[in-house]
Amino acid sequence: MSVNVNRSVSDQFYRYKMPRLIAKVEGKGNGIKTVIVNMVDVAKALNRPPTYPTKFFGCELGAQTQFDTKNDRYIVNGSHEANKLQDMLDGFIRKFVLCTECDNPETDLHVNPKKQTIGTSCKACGNRGMLDTRHKLCTFILKNPPESNDSGSASVKKEKEKKNRKKDKENGSGSGEAGNHDNFDAPQAVDGDDDDEDWAEETTEEAQRRRMEEISDHAKNLTLSEDLEKPLEERVNLFYNFVKFCHNNKKAQKYLMGGFECVVKLHQVQLLPRVPIILKDLYDADLLEEDVIFAWAEKVSKKYVSKELAKEIHAKAAPFVKWLKEAEEESEGSEEEEEEDDENVEVVYSSSARELKVETVKPDTPEKEEDDIDIDAI
Repeated sequence: MSVNVNRSVSDQFYRYKMPRLIAKVEGKGNGIKTVIVNMVDVAKALNRPPTYPTKFFGCELGAQTQFDTKNDRYIVNGSHEANKLQDMLDGFIRKFVLCTECDNPETDLHVNPKKQTIGTSCKACGNRGMLDTRHKLCTFILKNPPESNDSGSASVKKEKEKKNRKKDKENGSGSGEAGNHDNFDAPQAVDGDDDDEDWAEETTEEAQRRRMEEISDHAKNLTLSEDLEKPLEERVNLFYNFVKFCHNNKKAQKYLMGGFECVVKLHQVQLLPRVPIILKDLYDADLLEEDVIFAWAEKVSKKYVSKELAKEIHAKAAPFVKWLKEAEEESEGSEEEEEEDDENVEVVYSSSARELKVETVKPDTPEKEEDDIDIDAI
């Protein structure tokens, strides 16, 4: 939402607009700070460097300020509301932006570090004046003057272009009709038959076969072929041929998990809710082993995607990992029971037996000791 630069003007068709300040409070305790998110856009509308209004806030609030010009982060220490900062910005505009004669914000600052003066010039009315340097911000402006406008260099370029044009005209007039623009015709083709020449590549089967022989085997896998026109089942089989190298290869499976995260990032809306289903399909197809999945689930990595998205992917995959762990525990329990049953099996050899029979021998349970005899009861 945009507001008038001079908010004392209530005209909705006022042409000098600026975006409303957006403030975001970060941190807690002694490290709390307020980040002005759109300070670059606001400063651009005021034709001032973004460090000036940020430093003005620090002077008025008695707080320290931080500038990160590379990442466009302008910070004022402490917790401050956006409305409060917007009102303070009006004070900055009145003192350092608006013209004292016409109240238009079309002013430029002229800093003279030697004389320690800051002058203003209005493009709208031509008024020139001087700023009161008693404000603390003026000390910062004197040490950090605004970058020189490109208007001077642009005017110099224009003058050079005019001089070059005059020289060209003078040179052209001396050569008779050479100065006539109509005489500069485009060069004609040497042979008229070249216009009908076909510059397209040959598409015959022999030409395709010749080009395929020239490229390497790895590049052949990247070329487009008629596989896209095949049915879905055949295309799935082709895909399986590309990923089957993951079978019994834990390192390749780790890379497959990283590629899976990248694909989820590209189609986050569609694939994020289906993360556990996709992982189960990869597990059922023997493309992922349990150890690799458990190792991946233990640590959230930001190697392939952002840490926030990686946490979301791990959270979605948590039910599948839990189910996989429980299934592994049940399989281990059943294996132990089978081993105990094998220990209780006794093989009996009989020469008269016609069929093989397996008898399960129950383990001998120790007989209960006889109750102690009470002599007094006799």
